[in-house]
Amino acid sequence: MEVVVTGRHCEVSDRFREHVSEKLTRLEKHDHRIMRVQVEVELEKNPRQHDRSTKVELTAFSKGPVIRAEAAAEDKMGALDLALDKMQSQMRRAADRRRVHKGRNDHLSVAEALAALPEPEDTATEDDDVVERKVGPITVTGDGPLVVREKSHAAVPMTLDQALYEMELVGHDFYLYVDKESERPAVVYRRRGYDYGVISLEVD
Repeated sequence: MEVVVTGRHCEVSDRFREHVSEKLTRLEKHDHRIMRVQVEVELEKNPRQHDRSTKVELTAFSKGPVIRAEAAAEDKMGALDLALDKMQSQMRRAADRRRVHKGRNDHLSVAEALAALPEPEDTATEDDDVVERKVGPITVTGDGPLVVREKSHAAVPMTLDQALYEMELVGHDFYLYVDKESERPAVVYRRRGYDYGVISLEVD
C-alpha cells in the first residue's frame, strides 16, 4: 500500500511520514484492496482555532470506491488518529450494512418517504417586502439559503446495495446515484439504525 503525505501551509517531517505509514497499515485488515492512501495535512493560522488548528484528510484509493475521512485537532498526531478512527468506522459500517442488506430490494416510494413530513406553511403575504442583499459578487433575493458550493461527479449506474456501501464509505447520511435497474436518478438516505429510505425521480 502506497502512502502519499502532503502539507498545506506547513512542513511535514520524515518522522511524521513514517508514523503515518505505520498507522495506516491498520486499514488493510478492513480492506485488503487498498492501493494508495493520500494524506493531506493543513495548518489553520487563525489563533482562535488553536484547538482545531491542524486538519488531516485521508483519501483511500482501492479497487472499490474511494473512501474519505477528515478530522481536526490541536496537533498533527491527534488529527491523524481521529481521521483514522473515522475511516475505520466507515469501513466497518459499510461491511456490516452489506451483510444486513444483502439481497434486500424493498425500495421505498417517494410517497412513502415523504408521508411523514409536515406540510409546509405558507406565511407570505402580498405586503411582504422582498429583501435583496449582496454576498460577495452575488445579489441574493429574500432570506433563502445561498448555494456556495457546487460539485459534479461522473455517474456509474449501480444497485441499491452498492449505493448503501458507498454511502457508508464516504461517511455521509445520503448518497446520490443512478439506479441500475430503473436507470433513474435516486437518493438513498439514512434513517434510524440500519433503516434507510430511497427517493427516486421520474424523468420524462
